[in-house]
Amino acid sequence: MMKIRKAVIPAAGFGTRFLPETKAMPKEMLPIVDKPTIQYIVEEILASGIEQILIISGHAKRAIENHFDSSPNLEEHLRESGKLKMLEEINKISDIKIHYVRQPYQRGLGDAILCAKEFVDGEPFGVILGDDIVYTGSGEPALKQLMDQYDKTGGTVIGCQVVKPEQVSAYGIIDGTQTSDPNLLKVQDMVEKPNLEAAPSRFAALGRYVITPEVFDILEETRPGKGGEIQLTDALRVMAHMGNVYAYNFQGKRYDTGDKLGYLKAVVEFALRREDLGPTFKEYLKGIMEK
Repeated sequence: MMKIRKAVIPAAGFGTRFLPETKAMPKEMLPIVDKPTIQYIVEEILASGIEQILIISGHAKRAIENHFDSSPNLEEHLRESGKLKMLEEINKISDIKIHYVRQPYQRGLGDAILCAKEFVDGEPFGVILGDDIVYTGSGEPALKQLMDQYDKTGGTVIGCQVVKPEQVSAYGIIDGTQTSDPNLLKVQDMVEKPNLEAAPSRFAALGRYVITPEVFDILEETRPGKGGEIQLTDALRVMAHMGNVYAYNFQGKRYDTGDKLGYLKAVVEFALRREDLGPTFKEYLKGIMEK
């Protein structure tokens, strides 16, 4: 069984929920305090032991490439100003080796994954959506948790969490059978945004995957659905019917930063966790609530 050595970040979407800000700025570059969203994603991948990263970009996404590139003038300015700690932080970013490929047309997540076929080159690979952050503190990164399950099962693993009953209708829900691990289901099917009464479980698919390479053959045969888009979910359903797909209830606090409320929650909670900002920011928030 091949090890997971590569990860893909789909980041070609328009980010329409954040217009007009995302007209020129990729949604993946929206800052969580002082670090862009996509950097948290890249850091999770590196912390999971993966060093080969591909970002699926699109038009007006040059800012992502610039962020992970070197910046000689800025580096020299920081060095001359004696801001060596900041220089070290900047150098860490530019030392990360990232590959890029463009998704020419917005034809869905499945089409974006197809753009990674040459990079993946027949290996199993990780996927994290570019606007989906999971905070695990000192615990194991969410992607690494899925990789551990892949090592046990040898199959595709969909990252899930058990959502509240009132949230079921907002997600793709797993229809599966329980394994000996209460956090792991063997997937039989996926139901998109069901009513609570019709939902087969409360396991919701949440933006992280470890996928085996046969997905590419299936995606190439997958017909476009609503809006002319090729959906990754459709391919995963076919793979589940064939037999070796699992859903794992990963541990951690997940933030959908592509949603305005989810983004605001991430900014506030990450700021509160910081030693340099947390105590003062907490007092500020208390003052607002008391008015």
